[in-house]
Amino acid sequence: MSIKTYKDQLGREVVLPEIPKRIICLVPSITELVSYFEMNDEVVGITKFCIYPSSWFQSKERVGGTKNIDIEKVKSLQPDLIIGNKEENTREDIEALMDIAPVWMSDVNSIEDSYDLISSLAEIFNKVDKGQKLIEDLKNYFLTNASEGAGKSVLYFIWHAPGFVVGKNTYIDSYMSAIGYQNCVTMDRYPEINALESLNPDVVFLSSEPFPFNDSHVAFYKDLFPNAEIILVDGERFSWYGIRTLLC
Repeated sequence: MSIKTYKDQLGREVVLPEIPKRIICLVPSITELVSYFEMNDEVVGITKFCIYPSSWFQSKERVGGTKNIDIEKVKSLQPDLIIGNKEENTREDIEALMDIAPVWMSDVNSIEDSYDLISSLAEIFNKVDKGQKLIEDLKNYFLTNASEGAGKSVLYFIWHAPGFVVGKNTYIDSYMSAIGYQNCVTMDRYPEINALESLNPDVVFLSSEPFPFNDSHVAFYKDLFPNAEIILVDGERFSWYGIRTLLC
């Protein structure tokens, strides 16, 4: 069996079979991306949060959640590639999985990172043309939607009580910028917002995930930000990089 060496998004060298035949994916958005690459027979395990494609969610072996992987179940599936993510999976789980099989780690904090992810997996799966087609479709998507936000300032909530929001150095921030919004938050990652009175956004986004904001929360945030438009948004659209961007 021939093998090749690849670099993952953490800069680690990962030695893999020329085309992996038994893949476990621990990242919901990437599981859907792998399905785009038509790797149905090769994927032997996913997490309980990998809901797309629905046929895989119903039929594939589940190896726990993204942050509590069933290590023994993974071992029993005898993978030759495990795909993880720096943010979504725990260091403890990933280190344990490295004793079982090669682990290719993703780390997506911008749209450009998502393109790198797509092209890297396309190379691993020998689907380079298909990967390039998706990247071109995504670039066209962002060009088409570039003026959606019309330069409005936005505050994007991912959690309620305490209020956590999207900051810089995140894929969501990059996505919002690409469609014409300006993030009110200048801090990195997902800070807790305490001094709300100092912010005056044009728009407040309440995401459907990870906290399930719904209509019952709108009045609360309207009281906090009386001058802002309060909008419930699909978290999958803003945070699931890859093929899901074109499907939302």
